Amino acid sequence: MAEQGLHQAEGAVNDEALFENEDQDFEFDESGLELAAKEADLDYEAELEGIYPNENLSLPEAWNSGTAILPTITDWSSTELTREGSDGPAPFRSGAITPDGFIEEDFEAEIGTPSLNNYFQDDEETDEEFQDIAEHKILEVAGDDLYGRKVIVFAACKLPPSAQIDHQRLLEYMKHVLDQYVENDYVIVYFHFGLTSKNKPKLSWLIQIYKELDRKYKKNLKAWYIVHPTNFIKILWNIFKPFISVKFGRKIMYVNYLHELKEHLHFDQLVVPPLVLQHDAKMVASNKPKYPYGQDSNDAGTLPTQQYGVSLHHIKSHYGTVIPPVVQQTVDYLRQNALDVEGIFRRSANAVQLKAVQKKFNQGETVNFAVEGDEHIPAVALKIFLRDLQEPLLTFDLYQPILRLHTVEDERKVAEVRRMLHEELPEDNYQILKFIVQLLTEVVDHSAMNKMNSSNLAIVFGPNLLWPKGQASLSSMGYLNNFARLLIDNYSQLFDR
Repeated sequence: MAEQGLHQAEGAVNDEALFENEDQDFEFDESGLELAAKEADLDYEAELEGIYPNENLSLPEAWNSGTAILPTITDWSSTELTREGSDGPAPFRSGAITPDGFIEEDFEAEIGTPSLNNYFQDDEETDEEFQDIAEHKILEVAGDDLYGRKVIVFAACKLPPSAQIDHQRLLEYMKHVLDQYVENDYVIVYFHFGLTSKNKPKLSWLIQIYKELDRKYKKNLKAWYIVHPTNFIKILWNIFKPFISVKFGRKIMYVNYLHELKEHLHFDQLVVPPLVLQHDAKMVASNKPKYPYGQDSNDAGTLPTQQYGVSLHHIKSHYGTVIPPVVQQTVDYLRQNALDVEGIFRRSANAVQLKAVQKKFNQGETVNFAVEGDEHIPAVALKIFLRDLQEPLLTFDLYQPILRLHTVEDERKVAEVRRMLHEELPEDNYQILKFIVQLLTEVVDHSAMNKMNSSNLAIVFGPNLLWPKGQASLSSMGYLNNFARLLIDNYSQLFDR
């Protein structure tokens, strides 16, 4: 991708192996260090041919000085890049990756709300339009990170050979996917491993990406994680650095090992290609990196008063109420104080304050959000609570039935959803869902002030109300968002008994 490029893997990767769809089992060991392949059918060593060249590559003087004429550089196939420099792997650069709670710029124009007849249909039309690109699964959406921001995954190893893909159409597809999320805070995870001389695009295409992905796409991007960076990344950084703002440059984060993502993302919902998992396991086994986190989070156990990361049954058994206290308190505060706040539920919140609020809730304390001084904190706290539930509010059992709603006739959709909610959703889940969706309808009623219509809210809440036991596909995200929008737009028909 534009800023930090792509990776020249350990030689040329067998094309068929890159695109096979067989899932493999990978897991952390007890210390969380290693991702190991369990009796995988795919032979890692057999799939990767060639070795890294031993020569170190030095940048041309013009590149270092920023005076190179970039448009004339269109192909890198003749350039050999080392995997590591003389100083070893590029260090993981920690920086301002936690959200600051503010977006300086104005929002883009609101997303229009389609009529009921269009529910679940827009995604089908898009799937057909970009079917030839989407089938490679180069780009995926992987739920939210720990701060409630959408996670977009780009996997270089899934790029087919350059002769087999239209990169211009790939760019249009990337823009189409990002257009659904860029009005909210979001992050990008770029898996660099797997780029070879066969599948890497021309440098001129990267330059085109940077030009076309303008302020609309960059302003709400909060972090760009580059996993398994190499010298190739450093070279691209030197090429693009003269043209990149300092503010945007701070969003670029290098991640040497997959376990480092655990500090910022829900790792279990990431769409990690098998080749990347195996490459990481090999690096961990070879380099034996120090686990970067303390033991407190692993040893703390579950508190009786805990609300985040547990089941609804656990919360009800301790507090004796159907509506969890964190839901009750956040909704009450937002209803009274935040309906007119621009970008409510869309913007991030300060990570330090957010963790302190979660700790208080987990200890059974009452949180005074007025003291926190930021209406976005209760909004994000509510989203994170939903996403951290051991089972989604809409339950795993309803995942497939909800995805299949796009096959139901338009005039029957609302009736079928109503039946589903009243007959198949557990009563406690139903009451909590109703309580939350009622608030969302009130937010929509104030959309002239807060700029949050049902489409915007659906994008935020869809993946937090329902997700599969495994990894969700990009196409399923669209169905989940449409379902959430249907809940908001048809609240009275669906929830009034």
